[in-house]
Amino acid sequence: MPSEKNIIKVKELQDTFSKARAVYFTEYHGLDVENITKLRSEFYKAKIEYKVAKNTLLKLALAENSIEGIEDILNGSTAIAVSYDGPVAPAKVIKKFNKKSDLPKVKGILFEGKFLPGKEFKRLADMPNKDELLAKLVAMFNSPLQKLISTISAPLSNTIGVLHSLKEQKSES
Repeated sequence: MPSEKNIIKVKELQDTFSKARAVYFTEYHGLDVENITKLRSEFYKAKIEYKVAKNTLLKLALAENSIEGIEDILNGSTAIAVSYDGPVAPAKVIKKFNKKSDLPKVKGILFEGKFLPGKEFKRLADMPNKDELLAKLVAMFNSPLQKLISTISAPLSNTIGVLHSLKEQKSES
């Protein structure tokens, strides 16, 4: 008979999986308390939940949400990084953290409802996030507009320059 605590935990995980845009399943075993605290802090700053869960509870919650193909990665110590906003945000945090440490290792990713193997992590981590894409879009729109403004204003500037030159010539005569 499952305990009340485990039943509640499975329901929480089901809710997490149904609302999340991305869930990164990570291997954290080997990180000391100091590094786990730093990692949690980085995730918190990026508005990402990072929690440790039992593999059996994860399997039950995934089955309840009809998510398949992940069972193979649910062994050893597992923690999940959950993003409700930007699906690449956890990858960026993990990539930055991995510059100082080999852990956590990404076992697999539940990305927009589809399972991706852990090897796809690097590709996702290198993708630009929403803010970077918006900045590029604004720059692309801004450049042609500036060229248009300079093209439109060039004849007016040339005309003013000619008139100014004529005025100086008249005043010298």
